[in-house]
Amino acid sequence: MLALAHHFQRAIDAGSVADLATIARALGLARARVTQVMDLLLLAPDIQEWLLASEAVNSIEPLRERDLWVVCHARSWKAQRERFRLRFLWGNQKSCA
Repeated sequence: MLALAHHFQRAIDAGSVADLATIARALGLARARVTQVMDLLLLAPDIQEWLLASEAVNSIEPLRERDLWVVCHARSWKAQRERFRLRFLWGNQKSCA
């Protein structure tokens, strides 16, 4: 989904589409869903790199998008890194909030 978010952003930046609402209409998605996907762009660059480098196995992503939401909405990249490390790199699935 992160790669898709980058694709959407490039399309907006290039002027291929006007905005997220246009993308949502074109794909038959709710605007809120497109916003959820775009929120992945709020992740710290190093976390994005890790996610993009991680390979899906049998079309299954290594981390669920939903599990990343708590990381995306941390107040700083430092806080994101801490939440990401606690939730995913140490195998702790408890909330870090």
